Amino acid sequence: MAEADPTDSLTTPADRYFNRELSWLGFNQRVLEEAMNRAHPLLERLRFLSISGANLDEFFSVRVAGLKGQQLQNVDHCSVDGLTPGQQLAAISDESARLMQAQQKVWGLLRGELHDAGIEVVGPQAPMDADSEAWLRDHFLHQIFPILTPQALDPAHPFPFIPNQGLSIVFDLERLSDRTPIRELVMIPSSLARFVRIAGEPVRYMALEAVIRRYSADLFPGYRVRNSGVFRIIRDSDIEIEEEAEDLVRYFRSAIKRRRRGRVIRMEIEERIPEPVEEMLQDMLHGHEAIVAEVEGFVGIGDLAGIVDEDRPDLKFEPYAPRFPERIREYGGDCFAAIRAKDIVVHHPYESFDVVIAFLKQAASDPDVVAIKQTLYRAGKQSAIIRALIDAAEAGKSVTAVVELKARFDEEQNLLWAAQLERAGVQVVYGFVDWKTHAKVSMVVRREADQFRTYCHFGTGNYHPVTARIYTDLSFFTADPHYCRDAAALFNYITGYVEPQSLERLVISPRDLRNRLCDLIDAEIAHARAGRPATIWAKMNSLVDPAIIEKLYAASNAGVDIDLIVRGICCLRPGIAGMSANIRVKSIVGRFLEHSRIAVFGNGKPLPNNGAHVFISSADWMQRNFDRRVEFLLPVENPTVHDQIVDQVMVANLMDNEQSWELQGDGQYRRLAAGGDRPFNLHRYFMTNPSLSGRGAALDNAPIPQLSLAPRV
Repeated sequence: MAEADPTDSLTTPADRYFNRELSWLGFNQRVLEEAMNRAHPLLERLRFLSISGANLDEFFSVRVAGLKGQQLQNVDHCSVDGLTPGQQLAAISDESARLMQAQQKVWGLLRGELHDAGIEVVGPQAPMDADSEAWLRDHFLHQIFPILTPQALDPAHPFPFIPNQGLSIVFDLERLSDRTPIRELVMIPSSLARFVRIAGEPVRYMALEAVIRRYSADLFPGYRVRNSGVFRIIRDSDIEIEEEAEDLVRYFRSAIKRRRRGRVIRMEIEERIPEPVEEMLQDMLHGHEAIVAEVEGFVGIGDLAGIVDEDRPDLKFEPYAPRFPERIREYGGDCFAAIRAKDIVVHHPYESFDVVIAFLKQAASDPDVVAIKQTLYRAGKQSAIIRALIDAAEAGKSVTAVVELKARFDEEQNLLWAAQLERAGVQVVYGFVDWKTHAKVSMVVRREADQFRTYCHFGTGNYHPVTARIYTDLSFFTADPHYCRDAAALFNYITGYVEPQSLERLVISPRDLRNRLCDLIDAEIAHARAGRPATIWAKMNSLVDPAIIEKLYAASNAGVDIDLIVRGICCLRPGIAGMSANIRVKSIVGRFLEHSRIAVFGNGKPLPNNGAHVFISSADWMQRNFDRRVEFLLPVENPTVHDQIVDQVMVANLMDNEQSWELQGDGQYRRLAAGGDRPFNLHRYFMTNPSLSGRGAALDNAPIPQLSLAPRV
């Protein structure tokens, strides 16, 4: 008689998966919760609030925009949990409304605490002494007034185009001479800072729209303001690639312009705006299909970041200076000599991103370097990486840069970088039309004696000096020929579409990354069935792919012990009897953004152990990473690097109980109780302890606190 499948009763999609979009909103709720976390300094809490607002804007402009497009085109494709686009939009509307209400509540509380700390955010009617009043009016007349362009809203004046995230004020006016009503629109240019810091003491900020309202008599002489209201719109900002696009650069230049005029997806309106004005706005903006959010409070929560810059170090995290790997210092700063001696992993942001820049700068200036190949997904606006590549090309080296035009919201910057690189003589390649090149790889070929040696860098994060200070990522440096030959094959695949027939170490998508992960999970299932210990640890940003989730369910049912650290979206439902009882999922949200992707498989022994299979990757476990992106999965074989990733990075992530949330089977996240007899903050630990791989001989005797997991209850 066949054995019954324990998951037979869990057959509906909603039983097996959480909705991707609602899971993301849950993540943003956890970000918002950090704004209420009194363990953080006050201005850092305000930063978390502003991040939650900016995150929500991007979510609507991309994810909600995509669903809205499906709905309007009558596409009935269901999500993995079985919801239609319309059902998802309805649920998103409800959840996002609750989130926005919570944001306003948090802002009200933080505003009061800021006032108590000596930072006031005042409204348009705030009383002011004569000097401050004179300064503010002068600032308005000379720095704001000349830039504003009021426009009458009547049949003779067509409604103007309002850009994405555009903030505007509608004024209902009455002419004093004859009481004739008129309606005016004032768009607030994005070139103006959202907040004005009023000169003098105490520290006072006034939002730009409040300043305009305060001096509306100067803007509209001869009129009385009967009413006014602020509104803001979010437009569809996604760019879809057309298969028939013959020139990708020209297509993206055109698409970026079209994106600025995308469909209105959401409209935030001050609650005080009269209903006829709201109806007029929806009609003029063609926004009847948009999600309308009435805001009782501050419109545009993301802009609160402008106050965070206030010079109050006592209200911010204590400054942190990343370490430069001692092992490279021991070789006089010679990156190649240090890497040639031993593989190194650099743990950002605790160890400086400057080592990556130094690697490329040395390659650019070294006369023995003959070639550099580099992928560029996000490089930032002021990029030392780009400068190094340009210097290398101008020095006569062969330089190839794979510039990803499809890096969302960095498309325009990447086009500018591509043009600069090409002018310097860099061979610029844009990769595949249908796939994003998301793998982060540098490759340097150097002449040494009578042969060539290749040095490589593989990263879990972007070549972006700003995010490298706040994202936790791993940089792996090696001169091992096996990895380097694979890197060369990967570049040939991207630049010439020459698919590698075999690879020695790397696994790449969209070729076989998902299959390799499934094989590794199957191996742990086999260990469990043979009565051996079977364990999986994995860390990522998002877990969405149904095939991987189903394989993890099968592993759980076979007795494999699974711990997942998933910062953001998680569609897997943990802790369900007969399906995922042996799976635990936690999310860490704190000072730094957890971004590194790591997978560890016990290989027949309890974790951690020296024989575990350890991998770092550029890929999250999502369909897009497995099927529509060029990614890598890299096995870690060097013993010291292996120990650092398993015994330090992964154990510390699992130990953290001061900034961790545990996902429950019903989809809710429960904050772990901090403290007890084993309080542990993962970020604090790495800020105060050197890494194993990059510490060097000078620090070999420096004590490192031993990390160990608490016994399972």
